[in-house]
Amino acid sequence: MARQINLNADMGESFGAYKMGQDEALLKIVRSASIACGFHAGDPSVMHGLVTRAKEEGVSIGAHPGFNDLWGFGRRRIDTNLRDLEYMVAYQIGALQAMAQYAGLKVTHVKAHGALSNMGAENIEVALAVGRAVKTVDRSLIFLAVAGTQLEAAAIKLGLPLAREGFCDRSYEDDGNLTPRKIAGAVIGDPQIAAKNALRIALDGEVVSRTGKRLALRADSLCVHGDEPNAPAVAKAVRETLEANGVRVVPLPEMIPS
Repeated sequence: MARQINLNADMGESFGAYKMGQDEALLKIVRSASIACGFHAGDPSVMHGLVTRAKEEGVSIGAHPGFNDLWGFGRRRIDTNLRDLEYMVAYQIGALQAMAQYAGLKVTHVKAHGALSNMGAENIEVALAVGRAVKTVDRSLIFLAVAGTQLEAAAIKLGLPLAREGFCDRSYEDDGNLTPRKIAGAVIGDPQIAAKNALRIALDGEVVSRTGKRLALRADSLCVHGDEPNAPAVAKAVRETLEANGVRVVPLPEMIPS
């Protein structure tokens, strides 16, 4: 299986005076940052600061669009007209592209956030709306899609560069979907368990579900959720374990050339 893999984290989720996540620490560990674009979290100053630091650390950047839901952090499902949803995603990609110009960086991937990602994973029409926005803004953007879902199918159908995403700090259900956050143990905070999961995905192409079922999982990128309190320790353990076992951890554009 893979001897190289990308490690990404969701970042830039502070807003105004409200601080979330440990971006500074994560930027020294991960190789790609998926950056909130002001709808579920983030603001222009947060985006500007993060792209500037990402350039200094050699971390590739991507847009992390979500529903316009600061109160619910983008984790509440919103029934949205597909055309409006498409424009909403395009708008957020453009916002990050504008701030990235200040750092002389190019936005190289797009990853849907929270409820938008969950809905796209299940519904091909939602997934295609996200994909059409990506393709319209810049067809060379890598669509970072949850492996084995309708998001992956949409990327393939639209001919977009595709990176399949696995989650080393989340539990899986027997059907291959992520365990809902309302269930205890859905988020894995133990760095060693997350590292073991990461290695299994990278080398064996599989995960073990919450009930112990072995599931095939092809992944080009592994995610660590940046809003979790133990995120830097988890990311550090994951990267060190991968590299100790001969797996190179690379930026997403190196993993998936456009």
